[in-house]
Amino acid sequence: MSLLNGVTVIVGSIIGSGIFVSPTGVIMHTGSVNMALVVWTASGIFSMVGAYCYAELGCMIKRSGADYAYIMETFGSFAAFIRLWVECMIVRPCSQAIVALTFSIYVLKPFFPDCAPPADAARLLAAVCICTLAFVNCWDVKWATRVQDVFTYAKLLALFVIICAGAYQLIHGHTEHFTFDNTRTEATSIALSFYSGLFAYNGWNYLNFIIEELKDPVRNLPKAIAISCTLVTVVYVLTNVAFYTTLSPKDVLSSEAVAVTFANHLFGVMAWIIPVFVALSTFGAVNGILLTSSRLFYAGACEGQMPEILTMIQVSRLTPAPAVICMAILSMLYLTSSNINALINYVGFATWLSIGVSVLCVPWLRYTHPDLPRPIKVNLIFPVFYIIATLFVTLVPMYASPIETGYGCLMIFSAIPVYFAFVAWKNKPKCFVKCVGAATQYLQKMMVVVGPNKTK
Repeated sequence: MSLLNGVTVIVGSIIGSGIFVSPTGVIMHTGSVNMALVVWTASGIFSMVGAYCYAELGCMIKRSGADYAYIMETFGSFAAFIRLWVECMIVRPCSQAIVALTFSIYVLKPFFPDCAPPADAARLLAAVCICTLAFVNCWDVKWATRVQDVFTYAKLLALFVIICAGAYQLIHGHTEHFTFDNTRTEATSIALSFYSGLFAYNGWNYLNFIIEELKDPVRNLPKAIAISCTLVTVVYVLTNVAFYTTLSPKDVLSSEAVAVTFANHLFGVMAWIIPVFVALSTFGAVNGILLTSSRLFYAGACEGQMPEILTMIQVSRLTPAPAVICMAILSMLYLTSSNINALINYVGFATWLSIGVSVLCVPWLRYTHPDLPRPIKVNLIFPVFYIIATLFVTLVPMYASPIETGYGCLMIFSAIPVYFAFVAWKNKPKCFVKCVGAATQYLQKMMVVVGPNKTK
């Protein structure tokens, strides 16, 4: 993968449903437009700091799996498995379900202009989206990267149209909503607003998951991070400015599809182009999550912490088909819920807690392994700042929304019995080992897959 491919993977993974879903959550918890813009900007800076910490780790530990590999190297297999479990069982499939649901809502919204699209229809269309892209990723990696490139350009074009419309509104003096009036100053509200804002930036670390496939990662990884994170932050802030030139906070809070409401106010008979572009945007984001997530399953399986079948490659297509299919199935399980805001809270708590632990690897390895080669070496101020900010956005919401964070904690703690039963326990009964082996052979035959060393 070239530098351009790396940039499109990150931009394509970040810009998806978040910019079209999160404005509602951010304004709900900040109360004012100006404070919402502060949160959007701070979320971008926060993501940039985390990305540079990951750049040091990615160039020092050149293994697929990103933060899973970093935690494995730093804190051992138990902590790494918990990170793997959180990412594979909660964060990735749940995020993909959110993006696919957003895709389906924007596709269906023009057919239901005066009411919400039927929940069952939205879930079914989201499942079709996931299955279609799972097929693409199982068929050919080049197809998947081409889809990523094309839909990244499409989503940037969609946001460019919205930003240009907002600029036109600003020129004509539509600035009445840009105030700090009704700003909520409670720490719990600000922390929850960051859940929504940071969800929109989720994906900045995805290139690290395929670092083994990136050409000259020492040179290209930090460049890809710098270009993509700066681009996304500027685009997100300008898009929100555009929304609020036309929509009031009340309009945003009452809208199920903010971009569609914006288009209906400004574009008249051409309003249909925005939901089409948004659908393209979210479609590409689902592909980006699938493309990178399958590599995480593969990395975990190579370490013996996931079923052996997930290490295997399709014989003729040379793609990680079992991992892609597993990711798609888990994502569709989350489609049993259509409450996007609740899903965002689950993802936010699990994501930033586990990423904070990954960033902790930077100072920890500086202390315990100072002689490791570090082609990129960040100032320790950055990981310390990131860890403190992570504690704020994870601990404070536990008081404000204990139910969602409680469920998140239960999901995380469920990794402990799984680890001891299936990973730490080496002397399993022969009947269990035999059944697992038979199941693995059956799946091998069904998908025509073998271990990666046998495809050469």
